[in-house]
Amino acid sequence: MPREELVQAAEELKHASADVSGDVKDRLESQAESLRNLAEADHGPDHGRLDRIMHSLSELESDVDDETAKRIESAYDHVKAHRETVSGV
Repeated sequence: MPREELVQAAEELKHASADVSGDVKDRLESQAESLRNLAEADHGPDHGRLDRIMHSLSELESDVDDETAKRIESAYDHVKAHRETVSGV
């Protein structure tokens, strides 16, 4: 069963990548693919992996326009919501 919050985050990044080009587009597409893979994996990501993704998304927000930044922020919020369900730390 897919982890819905991660699926939603991947979708937001997919849409965000349509509005940019170059390195930022590549990074957004890479993060979207990673999130899709994590959503379908047998074992979900741990806190460390989710933290790295959230950090990367925060960095990407400063490199885009306001509309794209809103999509990235939404993806961040979905990852954060999923992270809150992960046991541990």
